[in-house]
Amino acid sequence: MISVRKRLPACVIALTLGVTAALGGAVAPVWGQNTERPLLAEGRKTVYQRVLTRPGALHHADPGADPTRGYPAFQPLYVYGAQAGWYQVGPSVSGGPTGWVRAESVVPWKQNIVAAFTNSAGRKRQFLFADEDKLRNLMEHESLRGMQDRMLAEIAAGSVPEERGIVAVEPPEFVNIVDQLYLMPILDFAQDLHPLNYEENLLMKVASVPLREDGKPAQASSASFDAGIVFVFDTTQSMDPYIQRTQAAVEKIVKDLQGTEIGDRVQFGVVAFRDNTAAAPELEYRTRTLLPLQRRQDQTPVVATIRAATRVAQANSPGFNEDSLAGVEDAVDLTDWTGGGSDPFDARIVILITDAGPKDVRDPNARSQIGAKELQRNAQDKGVAVMTLHLQTPAGGDAQHAYAASQYRDLSRFHDNTFYYGIEDGSPQAFQDTVTLLVTALTDVIRVARNENRVLSPQDTGPELVNLGLALQLAYLGRLKGTQAPDVIEGWVSEKAVEDPTRLAIEPRLLVTKNEMATMADLLSELLTLGEQSRGAEDAANFFSQVRDVVARMAQNPDRLINTDSETLGGALEFLEDLPYESQLMLTTQERWAQSAMNRRAILDGMRQKLVQYRKWLLDPAVWTPLYDGAPDGEYVFAMPFDVLP
Repeated sequence: MISVRKRLPACVIALTLGVTAALGGAVAPVWGQNTERPLLAEGRKTVYQRVLTRPGALHHADPGADPTRGYPAFQPLYVYGAQAGWYQVGPSVSGGPTGWVRAESVVPWKQNIVAAFTNSAGRKRQFLFADEDKLRNLMEHESLRGMQDRMLAEIAAGSVPEERGIVAVEPPEFVNIVDQLYLMPILDFAQDLHPLNYEENLLMKVASVPLREDGKPAQASSASFDAGIVFVFDTTQSMDPYIQRTQAAVEKIVKDLQGTEIGDRVQFGVVAFRDNTAAAPELEYRTRTLLPLQRRQDQTPVVATIRAATRVAQANSPGFNEDSLAGVEDAVDLTDWTGGGSDPFDARIVILITDAGPKDVRDPNARSQIGAKELQRNAQDKGVAVMTLHLQTPAGGDAQHAYAASQYRDLSRFHDNTFYYGIEDGSPQAFQDTVTLLVTALTDVIRVARNENRVLSPQDTGPELVNLGLALQLAYLGRLKGTQAPDVIEGWVSEKAVEDPTRLAIEPRLLVTKNEMATMADLLSELLTLGEQSRGAEDAANFFSQVRDVVARMAQNPDRLINTDSETLGGALEFLEDLPYESQLMLTTQERWAQSAMNRRAILDGMRQKLVQYRKWLLDPAVWTPLYDGAPDGEYVFAMPFDVLP
């Protein structure tokens, strides 16, 4: 955020939703550690009481004793005991109490919902106001957009009239919350209707403070901005003419860029996919990296690789749809986007080219059990934008085209924009033109970052690609700048953009510990095993009694805090209750489970996809952050998107 007095870091800020903001989630202990546990939250069996320190909070060895040290603002602490005017606290659920704090120096921390400012590309930067009325005055102003522009100009000029009531403005840059976690507790909130379209909106009083203090000054400039583009080719038989068209388009672009500074800043990789070789061995491979993404001065290998990819499969695939999600997953996860570790690619793009839809996770020939939505989230969290060129050839038919388009739209989202390009009738020329447009637009991102002229006008590029370029630049600048946060700033902000309620300014997430995610994964794994054995009506009736046995067994492990008295599948995860979201698992009662085989199948498929994603996160140390020095591994936290909650 930018304070009207001084500048905050260019970073994503996490927001804690709740009247007083809180991670109230159960955090599992570690074997052999202190057996003393914090106080339970009211009405809960596995959720502990926590508080957040106010600015200036002091640590005392005993109530009334002289303070021994100060706490950072908004440090979360577990409550182990209480007496008049004092709380006995400790930073860990398993480490026992470490001292006392005055009750007035902390606030209760009741919920574990967090959120992040979204990438501001495509919307204006949002303000924090000193009071709720000032925020409402702007939102209800008859010349809202003009007033908003005037305020932004005043901030840029450093001359904001005091009567505006502005205390801070969203930073111009963006940093992924997965890369750099910040906490911003919500101290108060009001539910309201957005005055532009009368849809539900949340006005929040927040206080900003950094969780980390290890920022380093930027060592690079916009001149170093570069792009890594990985093509993901469908190399089945029907794709032969389109791969040749891609070769022609890329060859022309590479030839035009060869020997230029822009050409040195655009690098390519190639991944190919076919289908399940166990079902059709003649396919040779399911996925294959034909050309790794690397920095090259000579792009000749790129053209040669795409030419080689024209050697399409000589055997038919099992079914019309192909395993495209496996190809995209490998492009996202196996590509070295770090550039060898010293200089990560700044714009990260995957371009999927196929004439078929993706295999459904229920298809026995699909490799991955992660769906298009989960794969999109995984890519976005890695800063990778996925684009899809879908050739709607006559062989597919309208129903198949509609299915593929729906799946690829879910896959090809990056923040608020969608990068799905359906090529009607599979027109080779329209396809070549689209490939040329996309790659040229991506090279224009680099030109804009270097303050050079575009090849394409914004009108020719289109608003989605213009917004994508801006989003990538904001993320790049956010990674470069690591300045420290200023003193605590409090202010009111709108959940949805004040000038455009179709744009979410703040994205809710759930702050979970590694132990909590492991518990979710273990429970889903157990439920899947039982659910797959539940075939007939009698099995369905017995399913919930078996679930209770599983929950009781898991509850015996102190690393897995489980509520054994739940009436829903998800209720065993007590730390997920009372959150403002609804999931299929949390709503699944014994009656709903027994209703139909279709219901059970949908529930199990959703659980399986989420389990795959949880396991990936659990094995990725880059997404986990300690909340305090010396935190055990199981108490590291991750800001988890709502759309992949169980």
